[in-house]
Amino acid sequence: MENDLKQSFFKQHKWLLMSAGLVALLILVVNVAGFTAKTYSNTSSLNIRSTPDEEGGALETTTNIPGWPAELDKKAYDERLLRLVNYKKPTPVTEVVVAADGSTSTVSKIVDNLNYSETNNVTVEGELWPPAAPYPHGGAIIPKHRILAYYGNFYSRYMGILGEYPEEEVIRRLLEEKDAWEAADPDTPIIPAIEYIAMVAQAEAGADGMYRAMMPDEHMQKAIRMAREIRGIMIFDLQIGLSSLQAELPKFKAYLEEPDVHLALDPEFAMKNGNPPGTVIGTFDATDINYTINYLSEIVREKQLPPKVLIIHRFTQNMVTRTELIKPTPEVQVIMVMDGWGSKDLKRGTYSQVIEPEPVQFTGLKIFYKNDMKPPSTGIFTPNDVLQLDPKPIFIQYQ
Repeated sequence: MENDLKQSFFKQHKWLLMSAGLVALLILVVNVAGFTAKTYSNTSSLNIRSTPDEEGGALETTTNIPGWPAELDKKAYDERLLRLVNYKKPTPVTEVVVAADGSTSTVSKIVDNLNYSETNNVTVEGELWPPAAPYPHGGAIIPKHRILAYYGNFYSRYMGILGEYPEEEVIRRLLEEKDAWEAADPDTPIIPAIEYIAMVAQAEAGADGMYRAMMPDEHMQKAIRMAREIRGIMIFDLQIGLSSLQAELPKFKAYLEEPDVHLALDPEFAMKNGNPPGTVIGTFDATDINYTINYLSEIVREKQLPPKVLIIHRFTQNMVTRTELIKPTPEVQVIMVMDGWGSKDLKRGTYSQVIEPEPVQFTGLKIFYKNDMKPPSTGIFTPNDVLQLDPKPIFIQYQ
């Protein structure tokens, strides 16, 4: 059965080249004949709980997480947020002071432009970044750590690095990238991640007409095992086709009840208009994002987990609408990721026009090992290149 599905996957995949404003995105839409969506029911092999340690980027396993919710160091959290947005203290203002006897003197003082709150993170007067959002519970991964993810599907080498190389080679390359990032930004430890496309948009409607297929349970467990072997986190990426988040999220609930399993949504393949995936670019609205945030928040509260990370892929304005209404919670941190390929200048332009003007909470960047090298590009982003972006991405994904 497994070999039949794999052969069908390669036989029926289709390449669709689309132009999306500032970014030309290469889309692979695949069809897996005979797939039926399955819910994960055997949790016995997923009983390891992993949380970030207090000193760095490594993860340690425990059997329970006492004292929930853990306390957050709000001062350290705010300091890291300000570093991400390249905050600089205002220039001192010189004032003339007149004494009672008529003599004058000059004094310099700094006008404080930072706004603090007991419930929300620090903001800067007159600036978009960082946006006000609820402080997360203690144990939050970001911004204390930067997440570095390898992306793909085990069936196809065209969908990302996870399917391009053997498992050992994937892990070796990921850990090499981790070292490079920690050398570029020694103050921000890296948490490695496996981002697996667990629900794949389809070129054909399938039995239920939803143009999507859920990957086998054994692939989910393999991805989780890989993440845990490198003391990292797991991210399941969903391309829901013509289906809905209300219908699909419950299929992943047992996985998401694990503290080291997180979620990514791909609006490109959320086809609200009824078109097949790949024919037009899909979209999510703030109501969809907030539904997912609340779904994850309920899991975190029920299972007393550390905060979840929710990743949203985006490369056009219309892929995510009404971003100003997206509401992170203490249980869920939201990252808007610039997902598109091209030259460095093209990607910088997209970042500045799609991600930077519409702050939600955190930002990320996707780097394509191959497509970012297509002419006229002369090279992919290095860690130092990425760290020049404003705000600095706290999530990096390689495909």
